[in-house]
Amino acid sequence: MTRKPFRIGRSRTGLGLFATEAIKKGALIAEYKGRRVTNAEADELEARGSRYMYELNGYWTVDGSSRYNVARYANHSCRPNAESDVIRGKRALGRKGGMVILRATKNIKPGDEITYDYGRDYFDGFIKPIGCKCDKCIEKRREERRTKLNAARRRKARLAKR
Repeated sequence: MTRKPFRIGRSRTGLGLFATEAIKKGALIAEYKGRRVTNAEADELEARGSRYMYELNGYWTVDGSSRYNVARYANHSCRPNAESDVIRGKRALGRKGGMVILRATKNIKPGDEITYDYGRDYFDGFIKPIGCKCDKCIEKRREERRTKLNAARRRKARLAKR
């Protein structure tokens, strides 16, 4: 059994995938595993609250809700360090519709959370309504609050001088 370069641990959004050793840019991190279901079946599962669906093509979807699918713990980020990709053909080992992998898009240091962009549909449906919790978006909201607070202080100071 090969040692995995990551572990599952606590993250800002629940559980996350964290590098335990350096992962080089372009390296395969994990396969997004699960049973293949039709897109119609996936829509029914999503309507019942399932969130680990990865659409392969116009017909097939991977239901990644099984706990043995460690790639499901890689969280969304608007500034990710990995990407997902659908592999088709002989490299997909005969899987219907292909297989999904996570690959590093930059060098990842030990301790860094492994993240990728879930895509517009998932973002709009699940993340946007509650607010994105990735580092980039949290820092952006923090800066916006700081700017508003500073503007309010300046207004208050101007009014006090009158």
